[in-house]
Amino acid sequence: VQLQASGGGLVQAGGSLKLSCAASGRPFSPSFMAWFRRAPGKEREFVAVIRWSGEITNYADSVKGRFTISKDNAKNIVYLQMNSLKPEDTAVYYCATRLVGSFEYGFWGQGTQVTVSS
Repeated sequence: VQLQASGGGLVQAGGSLKLSCAASGRPFSPSFMAWFRRAPGKEREFVAVIRWSGEITNYADSVKGRFTISKDNAKNIVYLQMNSLKPEDTAVYYCATRLVGSFEYGFWGQGTQVTVSS
């Protein structure tokens, strides 16, 4: 499985960006798709997750109400709509997948840089 993240960029505080993560490779059977981020000098942190079958989602408290995770099962793409961006959202954002039968996120995208200027 290969994950390709895109959509990052430079945006002013209060602006919006939409990240995409496209999966390819062997027949794709994830249980969950998630976004994580790593800010400069900080540990990687969870941002949002969506269950591949159904619409169950969960978010980090720091992004609740501002970010929305969604998916297109037919295209094997997961999105992260980010609104009301803050400088503290600046980070490299990574998508990851947990396949059916696995208890860990075993496949990761290459990351896409999001920079929010004040």
